[in-house]
Amino acid sequence: MASAPAPYDHPAKLRDAFASRPVAAHNDTWDSLYAESFHPWDRAGPSLALADLIAQRTDLIPPSLERDPRGNPLRDSAGAVIRRSALIPGCGLGHDVLLLSSLGYNVVGLDYSQRALGLARENQDKALHEGRYKSVEEGVDGGRVTWVSGDFFGNKWEGGAGGEATAKFDLIYDYTHGRLTSGFSSVLQQFLCALQPSERPRWAKRMSQLLAPGGQLICLEFPSGKPLSQQGPPWGVWPEVYEALLAYPGEPVEYTDDGNVKPSETPQQPHPDALHRVCLVKPPRTHKAGTNEDGSVRDFISVWSR
Repeated sequence: MASAPAPYDHPAKLRDAFASRPVAAHNDTWDSLYAESFHPWDRAGPSLALADLIAQRTDLIPPSLERDPRGNPLRDSAGAVIRRSALIPGCGLGHDVLLLSSLGYNVVGLDYSQRALGLARENQDKALHEGRYKSVEEGVDGGRVTWVSGDFFGNKWEGGAGGEATAKFDLIYDYTHGRLTSGFSSVLQQFLCALQPSERPRWAKRMSQLLAPGGQLICLEFPSGKPLSQQGPPWGVWPEVYEALLAYPGEPVEYTDDGNVKPSETPQQPHPDALHRVCLVKPPRTHKAGTNEDGSVRDFISVWSR
């Protein structure tokens, strides 16, 4: 049996930054933290769990390129390789955006903070100079990267997303874009575990709207089992929370005292916009804040589709 989770070093600055502000001001709060050069959640590289999932579970994840029977990438009438699209909301410094680009996806890195995106562009330039994130497909360039500033819950940002704005996304990654270090617990710079629990149904509805038919939503589920009485961000989640939210996008969810989902007393009809979980696993690797004291992984990673 796994040991108890390692205790959190309470991130007082982060908690206090949000505790006294209404939800409507939270986007600006994240931006103000970047303005202070306060972004200790950045982990200086892509998600280990995401990289492993894509490499090891090719049966679950839509490939970035369509291929002919001989295995050659399909091309359009102009000779350009036809690629699938990916979205990473709350992308921060963009490490996972660059990872997915190297795998061939055309990727939109979305963040409300212009300051964060400035750092992401610097990170991209440095990675290119150092030869990191090279295309894994010999003879084929990496996918296009588009950095976009905007509110995930609105739609104004879609106009700046290039060709990806004309279609829904084949791959979306909802994650903790940085694990806090130097005495801080992990946080999510925008998404589910950073959202006030009252905002979670909006998250589920928006994800359902943005995911293309046949596409996959990948969620790195953290922090698992933390009671809601322990204020966030990060707010505690359980796999059952994701299931309740994504099976009924936009519908309210009631919680038990420990932050899990309160069972419904009446049967519910299937939701027309529901996403269905096709995989729930413990990733073989994750960052330190997602592990127990004995080193075993506490995080989950889930994959969702229509």
